[in-house]
Amino acid sequence: MHSVLNIGCDEADIVIAAAAGEAARMGVPQNIAIVDAAGHLVAFRRMDGAKFTSIEIALAKAFSASGAQVETRAIAARTLPGEPGFGLQNLHGGRFTTLAGGIPLRIGGQVVGAIGVSSGSTVQDQQVAEAGAAAFEALGLSA
Repeated sequence: MHSVLNIGCDEADIVIAAAAGEAARMGVPQNIAIVDAAGHLVAFRRMDGAKFTSIEIALAKAFSASGAQVETRAIAARTLPGEPGFGLQNLHGGRFTTLAGGIPLRIGGQVVGAIGVSSGSTVQDQQVAEAGAAAFEALGLSA
């Protein structure tokens, strides 16, 4: 029987706090979403001043990173016209994205969730997501 691990609320809160701390340090308020291994929302934070139009983008980044099991920025080149993944963004009702800022979270190599960040530039979103992912990694969880 296959056992699927999922990120819990306590871990998600730690990831969000680290990401929000990085966003505050940068002066870029962000929407930060944490999903479980199946792409279901576990926790969300919209920092004061974050663009409300970026809420769905943060959710899509987390969903995409969890489902594809790779960073969203790594998918982009494979979805350009003429590439095998062209049109991938149209799947799941347009909920799939290749914009940078989505990173899977792993325990023992297994994806247990993901972080998605949006409201700054994609470079800023990626930096904030990396801070959250680093905080998750620092927890030292094992399968």
